Amino acid sequence: MDVGSVDEVLSTTRAVRKRLDLTRPVGRDVILECIRLAMQAPTASNAQDWRWLVITDAGKRAAVAEIYRSIGAQYLTHAAATEPDPQTRRVYRSALALTETLAAVPVHVIPCLQRRIDERDRLVAASAWASIIPAGWSFLLALRSRGLGSVWTTMHLAREAEVAELLGIPATVTQAALFPVAYTVGSGFRPASRPPAETVTFWDTWGEH
Repeated sequence: MDVGSVDEVLSTTRAVRKRLDLTRPVGRDVILECIRLAMQAPTASNAQDWRWLVITDAGKRAAVAEIYRSIGAQYLTHAAATEPDPQTRRVYRSALALTETLAAVPVHVIPCLQRRIDERDRLVAASAWASIIPAGWSFLLALRSRGLGSVWTTMHLAREAEVAELLGIPATVTQAALFPVAYTVGSGFRPASRPPAETVTFWDTWGEH
């Protein structure tokens, strides 16, 4: 195993919003390749109940994007204008820009679980999310290794039922995220600035570095 290549993918898979190529088509085959890899992720009790809704229809993408924009545009505008931290402010501005371009992103992918999650039962909910989050992240890593990018978004979940009706998603299914997928403009992504691992890692007792 080429550890260097693996580490590069792990450390440079960024949240891509502004550098999505809105003009280059994304083929069905590459999406299916990435889903196949994502399906290798573990699932709770080996349920294998992830499902993937891939949206390429322009009208449906526009409708999803309008729901997304209606939820996030005002909040993100305010956050981008008032956030004091420069790095976080850039993130808000990037997220705000996505509300304007989402409809033009060639592919939307909604990872789902073929069950509803009862958030009142923490153990059941944690097990359920543990069945879709690893697969979702594997999907994003697979995109990165093939020159595509995306970002894990959840804004549309504020109106999940409306999106479900638009796309024919049964009421028994839980949507986990929305991935806008496109080839990236350039490939020079770098590791993000993060604190040293030693400062956020405790050994044996909370607070003990």
